[in-house]
Amino acid sequence: MAAARPVLARALLQQCLFARLQVKPPEHGAEAEWEEIQRGLVIYICFFKGADEDLVPKIVNVLLNVKLSEDENGEYVSVLDLPGNVLIIPQATLGGKLKGRKMQYHTNIEKEKGMELYSQFVSLCEKELAANPKCMEAGVLVKHGTYGNRQVLKLDTNGPYTHLVEF
Repeated sequence: MAAARPVLARALLQQCLFARLQVKPPEHGAEAEWEEIQRGLVIYICFFKGADEDLVPKIVNVLLNVKLSEDENGEYVSVLDLPGNVLIIPQATLGGKLKGRKMQYHTNIEKEKGMELYSQFVSLCEKELAANPKCMEAGVLVKHGTYGNRQVLKLDTNGPYTHLVEF
């Protein structure tokens, strides 16, 4: 029996009707900063040790083309075909493993490398949506959180329709 291939990245996909992510908390009299989208897809992403730049285009292709969203006819289509907005959230906790009663994150990628891969992931998602005629015509957006920071999420869904995908 062949050895199991190590997981290099994990993504959690959540349909949304509306999502709002606080990317900067309020400070010194300034209000908090938020990114928000209307109907579309929230993508939580975590990279593991061993992930590299060659993996990112594959992840983007799979996540933007998987048929998880219902169109007006009840058919399942990709976020590109919907067309829908995308909110990307870096989520290191997706790399956690339960050990006893505590979570450990020893398999997560180093912070600097993770930040590079996350930036590449966001850029490729933006390029894919910009190159898609349906998305361009509908004016869909790619919004994203900030890597390495705690963020607050407000989410309205049309069902707890959540999927975990490993690469």
